Amino acid sequence: SLLYPYGLDHGDQKNPKHDDGTSERITLSVPFTFYGKPHKSLFVNNNGVISFDDPVRQYTADPFPLVDGRTFVAPYWADVDNVLGGDIFYRQTTDPELLADISQNINQYFPEISFTATWAFVATWDHVAYYGSTSTKGNTFQAVLTTDSKTFFIILNYGDIQWTTGAASDGDGETGLGGIPAHAGFNSGDDTNFYNIPGSQTDAIINITATSNVNVPGRWAFRVDNFLVTGVDPPQLNDKDCWL
Repeated sequence: SLLYPYGLDHGDQKNPKHDDGTSERITLSVPFTFYGKPHKSLFVNNNGVISFDDPVRQYTADPFPLVDGRTFVAPYWADVDNVLGGDIFYRQTTDPELLADISQNINQYFPEISFTATWAFVATWDHVAYYGSTSTKGNTFQAVLTTDSKTFFIILNYGDIQWTTGAASDGDGETGLGGIPAHAGFNSGDDTNFYNIPGSQTDAIINITATSNVNVPGRWAFRVDNFLVTGVDPPQLNDKDCWL
């Protein structure tokens, strides 16, 4: 699996079972710099968003840049309903084995930067259902924030994506498709610094497990203190998706 280890056995905490819910404010043991601004806390929001200033309960995604100044990363912003299925986990960690794996990956993707991770924050959405679901479909994805105290990175991992849209966003209750699909990307809080992962809010986002900007299908990695986008593979619709 592309996903780094997660779950209660790895010391994770778990979000409440609540539609459009969120974690409490999480105080970071290491401030995390995002688009040039250090942040001392964050929220893990059930609807596929990690936000730095305020919780995000909005369930239908908007394209970036947002006009309201919110600062967040959206691994997969859509109408998650973990009451119907799935769990959202998170933890801060200095586990040497995990940090070694993360460091190896970052140095592979950004060879011009010598990086040894000293801290990571791992948030995982594990087989989460969508609002209004009449199926057993679930999405599994992960966001990893990491630093060596000088340089800051975010890795997005997509293990299994089976749906794009909740029923309140005009999606189909049985298929989880159609309507206004999920959005993935980064919003700095101003109107000029942002990044939309290709395929966001289109039917093609269902295939994010096959796309990458680091030549690892299902993984996207970004330097985020001084935001840097590496090469991008555009998403493609599979033949089976063309009816949408």
